[in-house]
Amino acid sequence: MVVFPAVDIKGGKCVRLLQGRPEAGTEYYEQPTQAALHWQQEGARALHVVDLDAALSESGENVRCVRDIIQSLSIPAEVGGGLRSLESVEEMLEVGAARVVVGTRAAAEPEWAVALCRAMPGRIVIAVDARDGEVAVRGWREGAGVSVEELARRLEEGRPAAFLYTDVRRDGMMRRPHFEGVEALLRATSVPVIASGGVGSLEDVQRLGECGADAVIVGKALYENRFTLAEALEVADAFPSRLPVRPVELDERICP
Repeated sequence: MVVFPAVDIKGGKCVRLLQGRPEAGTEYYEQPTQAALHWQQEGARALHVVDLDAALSESGENVRCVRDIIQSLSIPAEVGGGLRSLESVEEMLEVGAARVVVGTRAAAEPEWAVALCRAMPGRIVIAVDARDGEVAVRGWREGAGVSVEELARRLEEGRPAAFLYTDVRRDGMMRRPHFEGVEALLRATSVPVIASGGVGSLEDVQRLGECGADAVIVGKALYENRFTLAEALEVADAFPSRLPVRPVELDERICP
């Protein structure tokens, strides 16, 4: 099972929010690149990078910061936050993102997301963030009027690299992931699932592996030293994953 340390960017700084609320954030690094390099040095095999400002307001002020992170790393990074057009997705891939995460537009226009996944195989992760079972969009501020499982079934035909499942109410709370939601999504689709939100202990990582999750995103628990990245990797390594750390398609381009 893949472990993605999270590097969330707001106002040019590395922060963690509670339940996605901009007013409830904690700053951990003045320079997000420092956070990224720290997790790489600690043994991360890949990172999860989110532009929170873009997710909340479609601002492009952090694009340079995201680019700097990607180009400073020797490990792959998946990038999300406000990517709602073909042009923005292509921009992130062109600057070196291994994968990009789309959510809001995928929920509003499933056919667009299916076409995007087909055009860029192995490079697109679709976020199916949930609040009380309903998909949450636009920085988690609005409901999309569709359940997580229903949206996943609609989008599965595009064969996305993975679905990213986050329980909004648990994100940043370190009070147990929504295991039942992860299991329901795994039953609804054959696409790999990345679990996020609420991880606060190594037992949570263990349980997600037992649920069948292919990857887990860990944020605040690492920044607050609830456990080390090495410990999380040791637990996760006991479980298989259908999600390669680096997209196979990317490796084929580098080494034809």
